[in-house]
Amino acid sequence: MATEADVRRICLAMPGVTERSSWNQPAWFAKTLMARIWEEGVLTVKTAEREALAGTDPETYFWSPHHERSPLLVLVRLSRLDGDELAELLEESFLLAGGRT
Repeated sequence: MATEADVRRICLAMPGVTERSSWNQPAWFAKTLMARIWEEGVLTVKTAEREALAGTDPETYFWSPHHERSPLLVLVRLSRLDGDELAELLEESFLLAGGRT
């Protein structure tokens, strides 16, 4: 089970990523937003695979009406991820947010 602490550790280990508040929640930025706690236990990330992820595992991946106009954003239930899955999602989000390795 992934946690907010895991998100923070993975994000801040990436080059140039900073943490600051967004909508009164912890958020991590590469060039643009790469991840944000949406609510307790739920993380927002960027992915090119939103439809596929939500289609195959809607208990883990989903979006709200707020995210309809942002097709790269998906909500993820942290309790349903292991560390490797979380790291993979955050790496993709980092690149989509303009991060450079």
